[in-house]
Amino acid sequence: MAALFSSSEDRKSLSVLNILNSAGILKSASCQSLAQGSLKRASTATLKEIFDRYASVEVNGVKFMTDEDLIIKYLGLLPEKDYNKESLHLLCGVLDQSKEGRISFSEFQAFEGSLCVPDALYKTAFQLFDTNGNGSVSFDEFVEIIRKTTLHKNIPFNFESESDFIKLYFGKDKSRQISYSEFSQFLHDFHDEYASNAFKGKDSEGNGFISVADFEEIMVSIKSHLLTDQVKSNISAIAKAGPNGNQVSYAYFVAFLSLLSNMELIKRVYLNSTSGSRTDAVSKEEFLYSAQMMSQITPLEVDILFQIVQHLHSDNKILYEDFQAMAPEQYMKQVTRRLTEIKAVSKPEDRGIGMQVLESLYRFALGSIAGATGATAVYPIDLVKTRMQNQRTGSYGELMYRNSFDCFKKVLRHEGFSGLYRGLVPQLMGVAPEKAIKLTMNDFARDKLRQANGGNLPYWAEMIAGGCGGASQVMFTNPLEIVKIRLQVAGEIAGGAKISAWSVIKDLGFFGLYKGSRACFLRDIPFSAIYFPAYAHLKPAFADENGYNSPLSLLTAGAIAGMPAASLVTPADVIKTRLQVVARAGQTTYTGVLDATRKIYAEEGFAAFWKGAVARMCRSSPQFGVTLVTYELLQRVFYIDFGGSRPTGSTSESLAAAPASQNPDHVGGYQVARPIFAGVESKFGLLLPRFSHS
Repeated sequence: MAALFSSSEDRKSLSVLNILNSAGILKSASCQSLAQGSLKRASTATLKEIFDRYASVEVNGVKFMTDEDLIIKYLGLLPEKDYNKESLHLLCGVLDQSKEGRISFSEFQAFEGSLCVPDALYKTAFQLFDTNGNGSVSFDEFVEIIRKTTLHKNIPFNFESESDFIKLYFGKDKSRQISYSEFSQFLHDFHDEYASNAFKGKDSEGNGFISVADFEEIMVSIKSHLLTDQVKSNISAIAKAGPNGNQVSYAYFVAFLSLLSNMELIKRVYLNSTSGSRTDAVSKEEFLYSAQMMSQITPLEVDILFQIVQHLHSDNKILYEDFQAMAPEQYMKQVTRRLTEIKAVSKPEDRGIGMQVLESLYRFALGSIAGATGATAVYPIDLVKTRMQNQRTGSYGELMYRNSFDCFKKVLRHEGFSGLYRGLVPQLMGVAPEKAIKLTMNDFARDKLRQANGGNLPYWAEMIAGGCGGASQVMFTNPLEIVKIRLQVAGEIAGGAKISAWSVIKDLGFFGLYKGSRACFLRDIPFSAIYFPAYAHLKPAFADENGYNSPLSLLTAGAIAGMPAASLVTPADVIKTRLQVVARAGQTTYTGVLDATRKIYAEEGFAAFWKGAVARMCRSSPQFGVTLVTYELLQRVFYIDFGGSRPTGSTSESLAAAPASQNPDHVGGYQVARPIFAGVESKFGLLLPRFSHS
């Protein structure tokens, strides 16, 4: 016999709506929005118009809905033909509080309002059991409904036994009636009692063990709302990996239920063991230590957790993303709207060398755009930094600029606004591949080092990956910067001949474009080795409670990470600048890195190595902030899943929200009517027959 909502679309709705009550997706008397958080109650006029359209009975000039009008035609909860009339009557009884066998407009409107309260799931279930409409539920009413469910027909609950659980709620003689508040707790506890009762029923020998097949049947029939598709498809294999092989003990059964019921606590244990990181892989020993510190998770539950992980991805370590595959009451909300959403591989195991190459090209293209954006945003600061670093003291007379701000004012006064962007075009031509290869190489190295370390990425590996990114960019950086620097300082000589990027390139020649490359290596390798690890650890710190990084948080993390990285490598940047500019008459010339270091120190002192440090920090910090936020936002907007790693913080972990009804007549609270009924069925096992017995 098919259960209600047996279509694939409805089963999908079931999985997301099992926790409408516990999730609190409806937080006030006005309906919560399914997408935004604030769906207004439908107006009386709108509801009346819809009600009159579906109502087929008229009594003394007043329209009423029949059971078929409401359940089949309006809500679509049962098929139009061969539907189970008993189920129809029971479902309609939720609205028909007068028990007259028809629905008035006042009852129709009242139910729309009841769907908007925070405890709509439990209230709907209560109204289903309150068959006489007196505001309470008796033992006989409860048994009458339960015995009509598909669950009871498959796995009967023994109501005839001298169950202390039933007596505690309904009294020794089972004559007590329970109110709504008591019923809500009873229904919650009854579902757990049902599972225990089912275990006892399957344990025919009374030795505290059931078969794996019986365990699977109980879990799928009674606790399906705790199972994701991944866990459900592996449940037999997971159970067989337990301590008793083809048998499941009661202790294992209880621990399994407790683990899946407390997934939020399990997540907190994980985050406690990783100090808040959502990317670290955690071993069983590390997790167990963290669990014992919190003292609420048993070792058996931890064993089961890692058995599940082992069957999910054949690894002995758990990642935060594994919880998404284990917790059906959670989902990862994609906050940024995607313009593309392409899944290049069906699963990570299908990711070959060709796919890795395509992923690198994808990252390179996005990195080019991000690099050009970041460079343009801070180019005036970079020009000021370059002129400050090239300014000599001790051998060339009076200083042209007193400080960075004075330099900015004089450029603007003598060269105009366009002077602040002198040399931008060659900068953009070079910065695109420069930043692209840097970002791509860092991501590539991080992926490889993470794989080599069993899913973990220690600090030293992060620094090596960053250093690889920094070293790889020099082939683009050095020619780019020597041209840029010569164009930037050309404007210092009043009335001097204008030079172009092409003239600089012709004058230098191919090998001349790499003058100062050693200093460039000395600057870029340490910079990236500091910057990328700092950024990776600052991102989670600025993420919200759901693990999502907003653009502002990405910009902040990128900017802060750039401060120590930019300032600490300033001496190498000063040496590089001196080597790459053309010395004017009377200025000191340098033959290499060591020669420049000795002469700068001898003529200008130690402080000269830190010239332009503030300007450099003010330029590099926001530049890399803008570059990284652009890079990550582009990956969110132009989403392509190559089966590799993705930037953390791009999704927000949220409680599942109800999907909006596609029926335009489902307004106000009725937008969640089908999900509410689906939640009643899946969470409490109240699966009513959908079709007629005949």
